[in-house]
Amino acid sequence: MKANVGGIDKVARIVVGLILIVLALTGTIGVWGWIGVIPLATGLFNVCPLYSLLGISTCKNKH
Repeated sequence: MKANVGGIDKVARIVVGLILIVLALTGTIGVWGWIGVIPLATGLFNVCPLYSLLGISTCKNKH
């Protein structure tokens, strides 16, 4: 798949994903915190399936 997540979007996804997972591990927000795996994975792999479906890309265009 073609990368469609870049820059600030990537950093934000990784940070939010990690925070949710840590909160789930500590029991602060319960099992719903494991949803943080999704933004973490999309940030690490630079690909968001929803962005692909909607035709969105936050990567800088390379000419």
